[in-house]
Amino acid sequence: MSGQDTRAAVIGWTALALLTCVHGGHMLDLLRAATPTNPLGHPDPPPVPRVRCWCSSYPNATVCSWPEPSHSPPTRYVATCRERHRESVIKPCHLVQPGSSPSSERLWSCHLPNLRLLTDHVINVTAIYSNRSSSYLSSFMLEDILKPDPPVDVQVSLKAKSLQVRWSPPPTWANMDIFPLKYHIRYQWTTRGILKSVGLGPFESTTAHLKGLAPGRSYLFQVCAKELLGLGECSRWSSAVKITLPRNNV
Repeated sequence: MSGQDTRAAVIGWTALALLTCVHGGHMLDLLRAATPTNPLGHPDPPPVPRVRCWCSSYPNATVCSWPEPSHSPPTRYVATCRERHRESVIKPCHLVQPGSSPSSERLWSCHLPNLRLLTDHVINVTAIYSNRSSSYLSSFMLEDILKPDPPVDVQVSLKAKSLQVRWSPPPTWANMDIFPLKYHIRYQWTTRGILKSVGLGPFESTTAHLKGLAPGRSYLFQVCAKELLGLGECSRWSSAVKITLPRNNV
């Protein structure tokens, strides 16, 4: 390659860096990608992974996941994690490939067990294709990304003049005695084709008694779980349970 061609190649490739800082959430995202003008016909770098991390069992189970881009060339991923103030100690993040179902989004994931509490951690996910790469870096604390799995075994039944809602904690939350959960209830109904919704809570027990619901109306009940002190966010809503009240006062 001549000196002129080399200079053209250098000028033809530009770097794009996007830095996003969210104050108060201890989050720092750094997205790095190469944006080529591609004068020599080299393949483009793979897309920057869109990574989301959450901790479903404090502090034992942290998962990071990202979708596999559609119509992308075969891409290899490397995922690592380290503590922000211990840069020399880098741990691999155990990769799990997407499932084979063609009807849903193909998600890659990696698992990080037993991270330190109250510590900044840095996850690095790099996509590699044909000697080109794009990286995603994110700094997080476990306390900011807590998100339990949904409660299970939700049951709704009539008890005298009230409606009883019962549920069980998510079985994946392993330290209920040390890190208890609180819960929120959502119930919904339809009136003249319009969906109505009411949220209740928090509840520290796994049973709630409700009064004042309309006789003869059908309701859908769901429950979500959140760390007792309010760290992180509520889980996804549980599977809905439907009940139709009899035509007398409840």
